[in-house]
Amino acid sequence: MTARRLLQLALVVMVLAYPWAAADSPVYGRLGALVLLAAIGASAWNIVGGYAGQVSVGHAVFFGVGAYSAVTAYVHLGLPPILGAPVGMAVSVLIAALIGVPTLRLSGHYFSMATIAVGELVRVLSSTSDFLGGAQGLGGPAMPRTVFDLSFVSATPYYYIFLIVLVALLWLTHWIEHSRMGYYLRAIKDSERAARSLGVSAGRYKLYAYMLSAAFTSLAGTLYLTIYGFVDPESGFGILISVKMVVMAALGGAGQLFGPLVGALILVPLEELSNSYLGGKGAGLTFLAYGTIIVVIARFLPSGLLSLLARRSLKGQPGKRQPASGHAD
Repeated sequence: MTARRLLQLALVVMVLAYPWAAADSPVYGRLGALVLLAAIGASAWNIVGGYAGQVSVGHAVFFGVGAYSAVTAYVHLGLPPILGAPVGMAVSVLIAALIGVPTLRLSGHYFSMATIAVGELVRVLSSTSDFLGGAQGLGGPAMPRTVFDLSFVSATPYYYIFLIVLVALLWLTHWIEHSRMGYYLRAIKDSERAARSLGVSAGRYKLYAYMLSAAFTSLAGTLYLTIYGFVDPESGFGILISVKMVVMAALGGAGQLFGPLVGALILVPLEELSNSYLGGKGAGLTFLAYGTIIVVIARFLPSGLLSLLARRSLKGQPGKRQPASGHAD
């Protein structure tokens, strides 16, 4: 067995065994689950923002739809919150189709600004809706009724549920990456005009990526509701949610399969531990950290941390070049 295979096997064992290693510390046990949850959201964003190059800063819309679909299924229908997931995903796909058709015609920062506007509009509307609990939000089951409520005292069940979802999403992303759609999306990201001249239906494939990204972002919102048990307009539709997805993917490497996971592994512990040890002051430190990371990425690491590893692996191998757009196969 090669050293690379041994390393991969060791990583798999470490990931599977993490909850048991952190069993004596509820803080670190929950931290592992939150890293996976953040990686799901960032990986969902990566489909449209990383591979297609359409930098959406309004993905909180889909995240909030997923969270609110779960909690309204419980509050208004008495159903387990997880049963709201398919509804939230369907609604998110519909919203993505409705706003994607006009906004995906825009390019660069104009598209980003349009998604911010849509996200803020939805946040304001949700805060005035009595059905959604207004500005106070809504809460899920105070006590678990059945196992389908996904309301656990320990973070371990959440960890493995989130891990299954993340693995499924990464597998789907890997399949897209090596499919015709993946090649088209990277061509669009490199030069949409050139891609169109070669016969690629850029608008259609960008919309496909946007809708698929919206569906999994909505699922991340539903999973967020199951572990936190509460959602309000700020925690569901707040712009910081979208910013976190963008920064995590960009830090690890947007357009790379494991880029969002690497970003989540760095940023989530930073945020959670700073909030834990510094209390209210930690929130300010988090904002400062995000701002600093954005500046550093824009100036020194436009292709993310994984691009550094890719460049190192190519050193000493004459005739090989780093893949275009910082994409590491």
